Amino acid sequence: MMEPQKTVNLYIEANPNPNSLKFVANFMLFSDGNSFDFPDVESASDSPLALQLFALDEVERVFFMSNFITVTKKEGIEWIELREKVKGVIKEYLESGASLMEQTNLSAPPPPEDPQLVAKIKEILEEYVKPAVEQDGGAIVFESFNEGVVKVALQGSCSGCPSSTITLKAGIENILTTMVPEVKSVVADGV
Repeated sequence: MMEPQKTVNLYIEANPNPNSLKFVANFMLFSDGNSFDFPDVESASDSPLALQLFALDEVERVFFMSNFITVTKKEGIEWIELREKVKGVIKEYLESGASLMEQTNLSAPPPPEDPQLVAKIKEILEEYVKPAVEQDGGAIVFESFNEGVVKVALQGSCSGCPSSTITLKAGIENILTTMVPEVKSVVADGV
């Protein structure tokens, strides 16, 4: 029997979205804040692991970041029926040592020069919001700032989460409007 290339320990964390679980590895999967959101099987063509997870009929969405993989299940399925299957697929794949993404260049291009206000908004999101969102198995991505409105994308467990609207308005919007008076509201795709 061949020894696995890597010792993989996974633990499972719940998050505010009852339809998703966060599968946390004992090592970093991606560095530099890279994240990959697969809202459906068609979007997963560059990720063999995401395709394997989508092969489970109950899986609706997959998200990779840092040292975790967030999997969202379809409504009407209980985690008790699914979580060990998902954990087994992830563990076996990670132990194989195969790459999570087929593309060779995972680093994002450098962002264009931001006006000072946009830079401040991004800094606040990075420092105050991103850690909390990641802890819940998701990610937040700044998209734009126009006429007082900050547009973000919520990914992973945050996408479609019943409490994401509350998080967006009571949390993120409150922080940004308080710290940056020019911000009047925050909106998100998919919320």
